[in-house]
Amino acid sequence: MNKAENKGVYTCNEYREEMILLSLQKKLSSGGLTPEEKKALLREITEVEKQMGID
Repeated sequence: MNKAENKGVYTCNEYREEMILLSLQKKLSSGGLTPEEKKALLREITEVEKQMGID
């Protein structure tokens, strides 16, 4: 079932994806990251957003 077929049903997987994305964004905004860490977080955020269909 894709997101378009979901028709308003909010699943555990969607909640999980949102919490992962939120956590990654919070880490990114916390500061004190090396350029490598920032790049890795941005890569992870992009991957999660693609999985969620919000890329």
